[in-house]
Amino acid sequence: MMTYCETCHDMVAYRIQHVMMEKEVKGKLLRFEGREADCPCCQNKLFVAELHDYNLEQLDIAYRKSENLITISEIQQLLKKYDIGKRPLANLLGWGEITLTRYVDGAIPTRSYSDRLYALLNDREAMASLLNANKEAISERAYKKSNKAIDLVKVAQLTGTCQENKIESVVKYLLSNLSDVTPLALQKLLYYSQGFGKVFKGDYMFKEDCEAWRHGPVYADIYQKYKTYGYNPIDMPMTNDIADLNISQAEREILDSVINYFGCYSGKVLEKMTHSEHPWLITRNGLDDEIPSKVIIEKHLIGDYFEQIKRKYTMLNTSDIKDYSHDLFSKLTAQ
Repeated sequence: MMTYCETCHDMVAYRIQHVMMEKEVKGKLLRFEGREADCPCCQNKLFVAELHDYNLEQLDIAYRKSENLITISEIQQLLKKYDIGKRPLANLLGWGEITLTRYVDGAIPTRSYSDRLYALLNDREAMASLLNANKEAISERAYKKSNKAIDLVKVAQLTGTCQENKIESVVKYLLSNLSDVTPLALQKLLYYSQGFGKVFKGDYMFKEDCEAWRHGPVYADIYQKYKTYGYNPIDMPMTNDIADLNISQAEREILDSVINYFGCYSGKVLEKMTHSEHPWLITRNGLDDEIPSKVIIEKHLIGDYFEQIKRKYTMLNTSDIKDYSHDLFSKLTAQ
């Protein structure tokens, strides 16, 4: 990638580096992992707009986390969960119409407003009560849409069988059976669960597609949900009983093997593993590692590749996944 160096007065190529940064915000010193680039000629720091925006986003996340304030992605999750727009929800809450629009655009809510939004996100009954008590404040169409969404959330919570929650069930199973799982590692474990799920049970474990990002296969919605953890382990408490998750016994056996034979590696090691496999390589089509891409890795590429792996390693049951993971790790460490 190229940018202009003000010292050299020329366009220069640069590579992104991950560095720990410190910034004081409202009297509090915050540390977060940011990104920067140096000029390869004069070694001075380069200004890259995308990196500047990224660092501001990470600083915002670090501040909200330190103050226990709701994040932008959590507000978006709230709106999606109850199928309600920013203005209708603001009207239900008795706030200014553009309040939630400002929050989604980056404005930081006060503690009381944040706590109110957290309460709705985590409590379906609280949202239902708010909707019915103030339905005159929104249109009939908005009321019906949100009320239907609340009913669907209720069904999903009672049965654990809502189709859109299947990947969430897999995520919860992985997080409940592993410690110190970073968002990066979680993405790769989902990818291996999908691949081995296809060849051992004959169908893909969940319907979502993954994309060929720079750091390997990524399920975008899951990334958005957990990206605030950055390079730190996900420490969200698991509120659902594992026995109630929408996962069959056959799927649990596959996930247990993925946990045992891939969950032992760090996110960076798993990233390198996926970078050596055909589905990611073919979809990236020779792009440099630093070039962003959100092209979908077609499911058939995943299925075909892992079917070849199953035949190559003569996998008769899920415990045979061990041979492939060990061989893959050995090849990486030998490089």
